[in-house]
Amino acid sequence: MPELPEVETVVRQLAETIPGCQILDVEVIHADLLSEPPDSFRKGLRHSSIEAVSRRGKNILISLSGSQLLVVNLGMTGQLLFTPPGSGEEPADTAAEPSHPAIVFGLRPVASLVYADVRRFGSLRRFTLEDWRAESDRLGPEPLDPQLSPSALQERLGRSRSPIRSWLLDQTRIAGIGNIYASEALFRAGIHPKKPARSLHRQDSERLLKAVREVLSEAIRARGTTLRDYRTASGDRGTFGPALQAYGREGEPCLKCNTPIERIVFGNRSAYLCPRCQEIS
Repeated sequence: MPELPEVETVVRQLAETIPGCQILDVEVIHADLLSEPPDSFRKGLRHSSIEAVSRRGKNILISLSGSQLLVVNLGMTGQLLFTPPGSGEEPADTAAEPSHPAIVFGLRPVASLVYADVRRFGSLRRFTLEDWRAESDRLGPEPLDPQLSPSALQERLGRSRSPIRSWLLDQTRIAGIGNIYASEALFRAGIHPKKPARSLHRQDSERLLKAVREVLSEAIRARGTTLRDYRTASGDRGTFGPALQAYGREGEPCLKCNTPIERIVFGNRSAYLCPRCQEIS
């Protein structure tokens, strides 16, 4: 968390607001989020113009003048919040203000972009376009890419003995899915989280890809899922939480068959399933 729908929500909001802005200054409060010295990071970004905002997997890509890219990964608890140009007065809604600011970008016209992160598992890295292409090539395909067909997915699954839930969480196999939407997609597809990836048949792959795309698309429309820390770029909460059918519903009745939802732990992560609708055999 945040996963593809949360990151996509932030990207869509920022893409409407910050292209055309210039970075006037960068305040580094917590340097451990950077992969280079703070002075180098600040110098490399100052006076750059923001050209576009996009997404790759769980990464926010901010394209800058000078053919460089600022790549922001929100980690577990990161937030990227935009304060639009205004009078300079304190905003009325203080709930949107970050409580753990880590990196602050001063923009022209008068505005700010704040990266906040209570646990500081996220990262901000500068790339050249060439270096980012190499980094991006290490990631798996985008699950919403129309070019990812059920047969292509099945071919990828057939190379792995990993449990399907673990396979979905591996960003080198498919990019953007985390534990929430893996649990939701597997529940919708009727597939047990521990089922070996290579044991899925063609129909399983079709159902899984359809379920993945449906749940991700629905979550994007709801601006993501806020369980605790996630906020949109404007500081709002995601509203998909009440639509979750498996994740976090341990002991509650399955919405399909009324069997209590179970939580199992493997790979150091919890998985939620209906033992009746998602039999492992």
